[in-house]
Amino acid sequence: MEVAVDYLPILIFMGLAAVLALVMAGIPFLVAPSRPDSEKLSAYECGFEAFDDSRGRFDVRFYLVAILFIIFDLEVAFLFPWAVSLREVGLFGFWSMMIFLTILTVGFLYEWKKGALEWE
Repeated sequence: MEVAVDYLPILIFMGLAAVLALVMAGIPFLVAPSRPDSEKLSAYECGFEAFDDSRGRFDVRFYLVAILFIIFDLEVAFLFPWAVSLREVGLFGFWSMMIFLTILTVGFLYEWKKGALEWE
């Protein structure tokens, strides 16, 4: 029974957090005015109107930009912990990261040379 008492503050905190989240998510439904119009209901995220066929084609450059973003975002995710722990990883860790960055740079230059980054 003593173990359950130890977890009581955590349970109270989680309960308060859940109640607060529900209240904060529900307040806009009560307070905010709802006046939809054609401009608010139009498509705005992808830049073009939605079409009937869900298997319709669109330019592969959208995928390419997303993939390049993910690649370079992951590069930063690897660089930060490496930079913080550079003294602990030593010379081996330094050259390992240099090889990793060289491979990424060669891939980036290849994409650039092929014209994959050109948006016509």
